[in-house]
Amino acid sequence: MIVLGIETSCDETGVAVYDTARGLRSHTLYSQIRLHADYGGVVPELASRDHVRKLVPLARECLAQAGLGLSDLDGVAYTAGPGLVGALLVGAAFGRALAFALEVPAIGVHHMEGHLLAPLLEENAPQPPFVALLVSGGHSQLVDVRGIGDYALLGETLDDAAGEAFDKTAKLMGLPYPGGPHLAKLAQQGLDMDVRATQPQRLAELAERRRVQVCFPRLEFCTDNGAMIAFAGALRLAAGEREPAAIRARPRWDMAQLAPI
Repeated sequence: MIVLGIETSCDETGVAVYDTARGLRSHTLYSQIRLHADYGGVVPELASRDHVRKLVPLARECLAQAGLGLSDLDGVAYTAGPGLVGALLVGAAFGRALAFALEVPAIGVHHMEGHLLAPLLEENAPQPPFVALLVSGGHSQLVDVRGIGDYALLGETLDDAAGEAFDKTAKLMGLPYPGGPHLAKLAQQGLDMDVRATQPQRLAELAERRRVQVCFPRLEFCTDNGAMIAFAGALRLAAGEREPAAIRARPRWDMAQLAPI
């Protein structure tokens, strides 16, 4: 099954093609950082309009990279939530309309499930059950992954997620937008900072001592991207899940509501 994945939950437009027989075929990404830099944060209306401008050209580019045409698609997956409602609606409208025109099934994907399953895109993919650490701009969670779609929240931050804390601290310090990466670089220059403690390759050492496996997706799949949506959507479409012929966005969506597959 060949699935086109669309990610438009916030300020990055991502499109990818995933083939259940051959793996990831292609992926493209456009970041809106420059668009929002003057405002010190994401402006929802501007984000939505920019998704409208970029989505079709990115989809064409992604299909061309994969050497495929629209007629080769067996399904379409798009981020249905959580996220900015206007931005979500752009991807949902495009994805649902494309699926309708091609007469192929469509599926709305949970954004955090996409992040959760991103390590499965790699060669050393973990097999459930495993514990996942999600640290994104709006979420910091530990999740017990008992199976695909079978998740239990073990713990989360009580207020701001780690990404939000970084961005807000950077803004108070007058650092350029987005502030998180700038703050992280400054932190590595601290007098008592052990840079090794911030590295993956370090967590792997701790995991080896405890005789457990630790897996990381490559950096390009740690940020918002279409590949994780195409992959998660392909798993659910292959399992027989389908969305009705309606355009739906869920800016708030508890991952515990997902059905196991």
